[in-house]
Amino acid sequence: MSDAERSSSEAAQPRPISRLPTEREALGFWLKLGCISFGGPAGQIAIMHDELVERRGWIRERQFLHALSFCFALPGPEAQQLATYVGWRMHGVRGALTAGGLFVLPSFVLICLLSFAYVEYGTVPEVADVVRGLGAAVVGLVLAAVLRVGSRVARTPLAIALAIVSFALLMLGVPFPVLIFGGALAGILLARVRPEDFRGLGHGEDPGDDLGSRPRQGGFRVARALLVWLAPVVGLLLVGGVVGQLAGFFTVTALVTFGGAYAVLPFVADLAVNRFHWLSSGDMVAGLALGETTPGPLIMVNSFVGYLAGWTTQGTHTWALAGAATATFCTFAPSFVFILVGAPLVDRIPREGPVASALAGISIVVVGVIAGLAVFVGEHVLLVDNGFDWLAVLLAAASFLAAWRYRINVLFIIAGCAAAGLLSSLS
Repeated sequence: MSDAERSSSEAAQPRPISRLPTEREALGFWLKLGCISFGGPAGQIAIMHDELVERRGWIRERQFLHALSFCFALPGPEAQQLATYVGWRMHGVRGALTAGGLFVLPSFVLICLLSFAYVEYGTVPEVADVVRGLGAAVVGLVLAAVLRVGSRVARTPLAIALAIVSFALLMLGVPFPVLIFGGALAGILLARVRPEDFRGLGHGEDPGDDLGSRPRQGGFRVARALLVWLAPVVGLLLVGGVVGQLAGFFTVTALVTFGGAYAVLPFVADLAVNRFHWLSSGDMVAGLALGETTPGPLIMVNSFVGYLAGWTTQGTHTWALAGAATATFCTFAPSFVFILVGAPLVDRIPREGPVASALAGISIVVVGVIAGLAVFVGEHVLLVDNGFDWLAVLLAAASFLAAWRYRINVLFIIAGCAAAGLLSSLS
């Protein structure tokens, strides 16, 4: 057997569960993840899969994919929700708050600092070449994720065909929520029509799964979750003014954020610029650039909008920071509620049956979606006006080989590509 075949064979084998981390170990990991989670949901999911499943063995492949399908079906940032779920899985409510909170906190701090610089000086610090390297790393990591996840989820000709169809439909502009619904429906129907080609693709737990021996975490009471979420929102609405407007607007936005940040940001831009007049079109473009160059979910652009809203209407950085905090809380609080209330239900979903088949269909569609995101990122990173950006192409290829063939730590890959981009600007 060649080295390549041996590597592919090893990659297809699930890693055994190792011991659960201590809360201190988990805290260190989630803080690191919050600082290196560049590249949007595809890149962030790739990092979590590599670290949590492949390297550390803190969660089984089946459970990771099962939870990912659940998160993709929810409104909100799916990568942050997935981190919240894994944190809950390991250490309960405290673990969920730690994982989900640290996924957002570093990005929030950076966005606020960069927003302050933008307001004060009217320019964003030059980071184009570093971002160039980071983008190339993301292309390689996402391609590796497509192959790694696809090799486990799309294992039959029928599943491969469904993944290809979802990819093609995404490229043709079919909305993401439609693909998710279609994947669930296809999973149910195909499992009935061709059970021999669809059997075993579900991600529910089975009696022999070693996750069954792990400690079960309690859920969060629905009434308590709603109180923790809605009481601050009501308080902000009663305060009124810009924070009241921000609270109402971003609460509604959070509940319709299906399809990721790219699907909802045009809606945010239209109302923030044209209805509320919190910022200009040029400001919104700058916010998108800042969101792309910081770790964490791209929907953190909402924090920039909140900062500019506070500054524009009140003229002080104190109000600007209050606006950013309001936008961030209202954007992410529903995601915590969905996971804390719904996580125990994920564990009760059976391995076989219509629900499991629906989630299996969603997982297969997600492979096509991740491939589509790889194309999207690749178009923006690898192509320039005059053709290919050959440095980005080389860095993307090196990142892919490092992640797929040599299993190099994702942090080293990201740091190396960022350094290479910076060096290119000095030469």
